[in-house]
Amino acid sequence: MDKKRIFIIEDDNMTIEILKFIFTKEGYELLISKDGLDAIERIPKEMPDLVITDIMLPMKSGLEVIKFIKDNHPDIPVIALSALSEEERTVTDAFKLGVDDFIAKPFTPNELLLRAKRYLKIRF
Repeated sequence: MDKKRIFIIEDDNMTIEILKFIFTKEGYELLISKDGLDAIERIPKEMPDLVITDIMLPMKSGLEVIKFIKDNHPDIPVIALSALSEEERTVTDAFKLGVDDFIAKPFTPNELLLRAKRYLKIRF
């Protein structure tokens, strides 16, 4: 069976390294982008099984990425990550755009892994 592909959109190198560690250890294939514009350009070509995106990104925001995915590829589940200091309105906006889940930073890697596995099982 093919490896499930997770597209991580995150501009913080430490967070990227943590996510790389937990997901590659579990056998997932990772695609990584550090800005929203690059991610929007690559998603239609890469067709990941799950997207994990930060909300605060350079070029295009995570909210713009979520809107693009849900408008064009609504079957791809999206988990948004956001710092606790960001407004509650951002969370509301993400859900209005159709995000499947939301995890506040700092997050527990194990919690994110469990939530990601749930969406990967649902899809297939």
